Amino acid sequence: MEHKQLIIIGGGPAGMSAAVSACNEGIRDILIIEREEALGGILKQCIHNGFGLHKFGEQLTGPEYAERYSDNVKELGIPYITETMVVDVSDDRVVTAVNKEKGYFQIKADAIILAMGCRERSRGALNIPGARPAGIYTAGTAQKFVNIMGYMPGKRVVILGSGDIGLIMARRMTLEGAKVEAVCELMPYSGGLTRNIVQCLEDFGIPLLLSHTITEIHGKDRVEGVTICEVDEKRVPKKETARHIECDTILLSCGLIPENELSKSAGITLDRVTSGAVVDGDRQTSVPGIFACGNVLHVHDLVDFVSDEAEIAGKGAADFIKGIKEEKETVEIIPEGGVRYTVPQKVAKGEGASLYFRVADVYKNVTVALYDGENLIAKKKRPKVAPGEMERFEIKPEYLENAEKLTLKLIFG
Repeated sequence: MEHKQLIIIGGGPAGMSAAVSACNEGIRDILIIEREEALGGILKQCIHNGFGLHKFGEQLTGPEYAERYSDNVKELGIPYITETMVVDVSDDRVVTAVNKEKGYFQIKADAIILAMGCRERSRGALNIPGARPAGIYTAGTAQKFVNIMGYMPGKRVVILGSGDIGLIMARRMTLEGAKVEAVCELMPYSGGLTRNIVQCLEDFGIPLLLSHTITEIHGKDRVEGVTICEVDEKRVPKKETARHIECDTILLSCGLIPENELSKSAGITLDRVTSGAVVDGDRQTSVPGIFACGNVLHVHDLVDFVSDEAEIAGKGAADFIKGIKEEKETVEIIPEGGVRYTVPQKVAKGEGASLYFRVADVYKNVTVALYDGENLIAKKKRPKVAPGEMERFEIKPEYLENAEKLTLKLIFG
């Protein structure tokens, strides 16, 4: 069986950044495995700008951001194979893959970094009544049609869900001559970044209907329209608010799901909220030697943070390969009081960590507080927090000296 020191599954921004990080730590026997025809992941179809502000201090398009890292991978001579699908990862770090050149093959690794990204929630997961006409797409599929293939999915559009991809596609479809009738969001707040709400909807006069959903799709061969309704506090449609909107296209932007089938096959413990792996500060999963980063771990709103996290995973994997990653006592981080989840979920004593987290609702004038039991350890005030914006809280090594379990929560008022 072929052997590699480090195998990275996924050649998107997370995978490439992790590879560069590990290489800079002295690991040279690396292999990136990518299922598409080229490195870059989803960034290849994200032709809008706004990438790289944190990482490079300038605005880049998605392809430009990806090119920075793919050029770096090539300059460092890091090997990669494309058009190769990984079908299994075992708990003893054997990767099983298939491609048209080698067929079915296996590689043993000293360490593995999972960077498979995420997928969109499809219509089948949403249970929308109606027929199955043509003209229903996920927002990401429509983005690929328009930006990569040069096809227009339709001319009159209703978007369900206000995730960032949906907001960006509302603008993109408008710029290509389509009429976006409305963006309907089930929740009373948007799931996207504030800047995208402003730049993609408000600047183009596209209505954002909060607490609304599609209750029926009309049309036999092609979408002809939708019925939308306002929903109550329990997200149940109010039938008396039903109204019809004529359209020929529906775009679904109803959330992203980390691609963790391979994580499950390796026996990795998953977080019930993020649907990604439970990890420590180095992004090591519950299976020693297997690390995770990027959107396969938890869905990010900025690719710059994906790269930051992947660098941590790359260094962690390098330390594991070199035998300098010690088994240390860890402290669990518990989310409470408005905090939905944290990543990492545990931190080793003697080490600090940047704690990423998301909140459950839109809150104003809150204090993010870290507790050890009843004792307040650290806090920071935030004028506003929202589910669509990932937050960060710094854990200093001294916070963990005598802690057994830490709690991160919001204090209101």
